[in-house]
Amino acid sequence: MLKQRLISALIMIPLVVLAVLKLDVSWFALLMAAAMLLAAWEWGGLVPLPGRAARLAYLVFTLALIALSWRAARSEVFVDTVLWMAMAWWMFVLFWITRPTLGGGRSGRQSLARAVLGWGLLTSTWLSLVVLHSRPDQGPHWVLYLLVLVWVADSGAFFAGRQFGRTKLAPRVSPGKTWEGVFGALVACSLFAFGYAHFIELQGLALTGFMLVSLVTVLFSVAGDLLESLLKRQLGIKDSGTMIPGHGGILDRVDSLFAAAPVFLFGLRWVEL
Repeated sequence: MLKQRLISALIMIPLVVLAVLKLDVSWFALLMAAAMLLAAWEWGGLVPLPGRAARLAYLVFTLALIALSWRAARSEVFVDTVLWMAMAWWMFVLFWITRPTLGGGRSGRQSLARAVLGWGLLTSTWLSLVVLHSRPDQGPHWVLYLLVLVWVADSGAFFAGRQFGRTKLAPRVSPGKTWEGVFGALVACSLFAFGYAHFIELQGLALTGFMLVSLVTVLFSVAGDLLESLLKRQLGIKDSGTMIPGHGGILDRVDSLFAAAPVFLFGLRWVEL
């Protein structure tokens, strides 16, 4: 399993880096739309939707929302509204994680709620990445920074958790995650963020704001990971899919970004970076 994970990572990471840095915003938006549609297919299993036809219909509606968002992406009011809604949602997730039995049934109303939730997460993630990529001040580099920040957080949490993990973070949601792992992620990301801030010559209040945004983004990325774990546990599912050898599904790789992307973009705007 570890060997498969490493091989998959060695193939995917260079391709992602090249796509982020070399594609213009239109092609990047199209690529991200494709990734969100793959994630939407897997999200259909978390709703859960009955059969392939229902999942295809879910994909079509997801694509329609992304297309509408593309048309409205130049509107600051639209982007700000989506970001504020995403922030409100992720604040609720922090509460939901402490109440893992909430919304755990399979009634029509609860399935509809999970379907709507998926649309919101997929669309806000896509929009945040595209808006970030389109920034005139080296937008692709900001996207790459965000992706590496999440990767560093995952690695820091994994190694610190394995070496020092004792105190469970959310045992009823994801028994393997520990507070020591979260601390390891914050330490690793603090070093990375400070190094990047030095590279782009941030100082004073700009440096403080950037470090704060980065660390808050890391904390919310953990919430994104826990949210998918919660939904899978409620439905008795181990992995969201099998698209990536050694990693499970697309959702298992991008769940942290569902929170990290809108929170990071919101934070940059908040501190005026």
